[in-house]
Amino acid sequence: MPLKEDIKFMKLAKNLAIRGRGRTNPNPVVGCVIAKNSKVVAMGYHKKAGQPHAEMEAIREANGKRINLKGAVMYVSMEPCCHFGRTPPCVSSIINYGIKRVVIGMRDPNPINNGRGIRALKKAGICVDVGILEEEIKNINLPFIKYITKGLPYVTIKAASSLDGKIATKTGSSKWITGEGSRAFANRLRGYVDAVLVGTNTVIKDNPSLTRRSNPVTRVPWRIGTSPQDGWGSRSAVLKHPIKIILDRKLKIPLDSKIFSEGPLSRSIIATTEKAPPAGVKRFAAVHNVELLFCKEKSGLIDLKDLLKKLAKREIVHILVEGGGETIASFIKEGLADEVYFFIAPKIIGGRLAPTSVEGDGVKDVKEAISLNDICIKKIQNDILIYGRMTG
Repeated sequence: MPLKEDIKFMKLAKNLAIRGRGRTNPNPVVGCVIAKNSKVVAMGYHKKAGQPHAEMEAIREANGKRINLKGAVMYVSMEPCCHFGRTPPCVSSIINYGIKRVVIGMRDPNPINNGRGIRALKKAGICVDVGILEEEIKNINLPFIKYITKGLPYVTIKAASSLDGKIATKTGSSKWITGEGSRAFANRLRGYVDAVLVGTNTVIKDNPSLTRRSNPVTRVPWRIGTSPQDGWGSRSAVLKHPIKIILDRKLKIPLDSKIFSEGPLSRSIIATTEKAPPAGVKRFAAVHNVELLFCKEKSGLIDLKDLLKKLAKREIVHILVEGGGETIASFIKEGLADEVYFFIAPKIIGGRLAPTSVEGDGVKDVKEAISLNDICIKKIQNDILIYGRMTG
């Protein structure tokens, strides 16, 4: 049974870790608290890939305060590293500063480090306890865990529909089904992922920019990738502009689409196949900040798993799939989706020709329907947001 003090300080470390959400990929989010005589003396979190890890940030803060860390206890949400990556190993510093006990939330799933950091600390005579708030810590690192263990990005599905499941009218009108608060939330989601993905028809019909607005009109109540009731990370966090990914097997989206006209920060990846028309390849080859990514075909379409593998090699850890209905259905059918955010507006559109949020062939029997876990429901102004994780 963990001590109340361990739980209290690990919860603080977890909340610190959340502040790095969306900026540490392909690294995990990690927080660290150093206590001495049962009082917090220093804290830190991993702010961005390539910058110091949480342990080093906390040690640096302690040094700035001229605190002697000999005999202190360190609480860190993930196992400290003992290998050289973008930054030096943290284990050596922990040992050198005389910290007597290290409390760890979860083991590092990275095969390079998994268990090695713990063994190195124990070998140095440091008392190590592992597994404090482990499930909560795993929940804030789901994208990293999938990326590092399966070599695939974590996939979040986002859809906004009317009460009867329509994402547009039969004429294609869709602005705006959901309210201002829901759109602000969706905008914030984009700042926490590496890339936003849509299909060809969405670009042609809706002509979205797929950018993240700098100033959301409404503060959002949840953060991405974890149990939403935990709240968001730091309000002052500088969220990034995600890469735009478009599925375009025939390379037919117009060059004057908004996704290509959002300035130097805008980067797009057009996923196509080796059978793409040569004229289209030539047309896009000269477009600035656009990469053509050639993928395998599956049943006459882009092989989504092959696409995800190629994106993972580019250190794209977390993808937000925004539509349309066929694209969302394809990710769900292939078992590649990990979680969903469904915004539902209290409006009835109707019409058998109006598109729905999840199309495709669908299941034949209700028993085959996909069930969600860890359901959370939140009212955002007049809309309802339903969050859930895919089964399995």
